[in-house]
Amino acid sequence: MAPEATTTPIAGGHVTVTRRSAVGVIELSRPEKFNALSRAAFETIRAAIDEFEQPDSGVRSVLITAQGRHFSTGGDLAEAKVMMRDPTLLDDFLLLVHETLQRLENSPLPVIASCRGLALAGGLELALCCDVVFAASDARFGDQHVQYGLVPAWGGTQRIPRLIGLSRALDLMYSGRWIDAETALRWGIVNYVVDPERLDEEATQYCSALASRSRPGLAAMKRLGRGALHNTLNLGLRLERETVVEAMAGGDPAEGIAAFEARRHPHFTD
Repeated sequence: MAPEATTTPIAGGHVTVTRRSAVGVIELSRPEKFNALSRAAFETIRAAIDEFEQPDSGVRSVLITAQGRHFSTGGDLAEAKVMMRDPTLLDDFLLLVHETLQRLENSPLPVIASCRGLALAGGLELALCCDVVFAASDARFGDQHVQYGLVPAWGGTQRIPRLIGLSRALDLMYSGRWIDAETALRWGIVNYVVDPERLDEEATQYCSALASRSRPGLAAMKRLGRGALHNTLNLGLRLERETVVEAMAGGDPAEGIAAFEARRHPHFTD
């Protein structure tokens, strides 16, 4: 992917896909609508992941961020009103959303989210699919489907309990309340809370640092770690053992050990 920004128009807004050195950036670009996400937005996100994962892309991590004051408050209302009248169309859209968000979870690349302002409903569900979440200290997180007689449909009913436990998850969904960034940090929804003016810098630096890591090593950690959520312990340990034995045949572990012995920084090439 060329380093220049590529902007793909979508229905009612834009998603901007760029590359900053080894960081692939997916930017929600509809600030006037609180970065509402349409069908075309998810198609663009999925296409971006496809491109970033190509061996010759040069991308080593993915950053999901947003223009304006807020991360996202979820779906496109105009599209939702149309789909409410057509169950087949709605089911097709939800399948696209689920597949796209699972692509983020299952991508071998680390996926980092940078959230400011409001990350509500579908915006929260998007953030939950990322491996590491940075939040501005003034960010707010919540699920407000209950206020409109709706059920979370982008994976919230499944991912929120897995992340923060059933009791907290049901309270968050039942009440429709917002939680602040520090509460989200304590609950494990976010990993870092930073000053709003430093949010972009901190998240980008984190992503850039991953470029010096072993790409196969990061991919294995993510695959095994996410697998631990549903694998038995015995299966997980077997997969870990098999992964380590296979990885040791590659060049990166040998380079890492050689660099440690020589007291220098490793230069991974796998």
